Amino acid sequence: MPRIVAEDFTFVTNNARDFRKLYAREALHAGLVIIVPQVLPGQQRELFVLQELACSPDLVNEVIAIEIEEHEVLLTRYALPE
Repeated sequence: MPRIVAEDFTFVTNNARDFRKLYAREALHAGLVIIVPQVLPGQQRELFVLQELACSPDLVNEVIAIEIEEHEVLLTRYALPE
């Protein structure tokens, strides 16, 4: 985690619980993208492409959560830490 933050990487994960906690402790970070629920790698790539189209290039201190509910993809964007 220190290298991710130190080098200003936006991190993509499906481990929402752990990384929300870690990123909430950071005063400044380059962004976090969470793909939930855990899906096969091919579907993760498809969801990630959708995320890229939906967000602006600036994710500083923000999270984008990508979820699937009843076959519909939902994107939620919020500040972290608040």
